[in-house]
This record gives sequence, C-alpha cells and structure tokens, in this order.
Amino acid sequence: MYSEADVELVESSGGVFEVTVDGELVFSKQQLGRHAEPGEVVRLIQERTPS
Repeated sequence: MYSEADVELVESSGGVFEVTVDGELVFSKQQLGRHAEPGEVVRLIQERTPS
C-alpha cells in the first residue's frame, strides 16, 4: 500500500502518541487531548500522500 513509506516507532512515556508524515505532525494525542478514532490516522496519512 505504501511501499515508499519509512515507518519508525519511537518509544516514549506518558502516553504520547504522535504521527508525522514527511516531518509534518498530522496527529498528536497530547495536543488534541484524546485518542485517535478508528481509521483516523490512516485517513490523515492518506490525505498527505500521493495515491
């Protein structure tokens, strides 16, 4: 699906969950104060990547 994707899991503490695409923050649990909804992170990634 995303053969060009470079995915990295960075361990943290305190319940931090952030997703970046090409250096741009697309989801932050800390900033939003909530967990991602089902499918939300995938949708945000798809919106920022070419088909």
